[in-house]
Amino acid sequence: MAQINYMTEEGLENLRKEVQEMKTKGRAEMANMIKEAREKGDLSENAEYDAAKEAQGMLEMKISQLEEMLANSRVMDTSQIDVSKVSVLTTVKVFHEKMNREIEYTLVAEKEADLKQNKISVTSPIGKGLLGKKVGETAHIEVPAGMLSMKILDIRL
Repeated sequence: MAQINYMTEEGLENLRKEVQEMKTKGRAEMANMIKEAREKGDLSENAEYDAAKEAQGMLEMKISQLEEMLANSRVMDTSQIDVSKVSVLTTVKVFHEKMNREIEYTLVAEKEADLKQNKISVTSPIGKGLLGKKVGETAHIEVPAGMLSMKILDIRL
């Protein structure tokens, strides 16, 4: 059984656009690459043709994976989110004890994660460590660099 991906409306729309672009522009580019490689002669010894065919296969596999993700994606209904604890789509303000400063993270699906926007995946070590915590609790999270302690200061949508 496929895993359901909970996403924001924006994330789902971006995924749809990505799939559409791969199907149109990406496939057209691959067809052009294969055509150009074919024109270079003997296909049995044409490394460029082999590379183009392999790239085409990779593109089709990626399209298939993203289409499956789209089929199993659901938009989260923010009115149903309990902000008394950290969950998907909540924004949590924490006091990062090692850095001695406050940081805000929004927990999102893996596909929507973007550290530059402080959107972290619920499947990341920090995301997993924060899930289910309430205001006032301290999350002790094991990351590759060691142990982090983050005190939950606020949770909101």
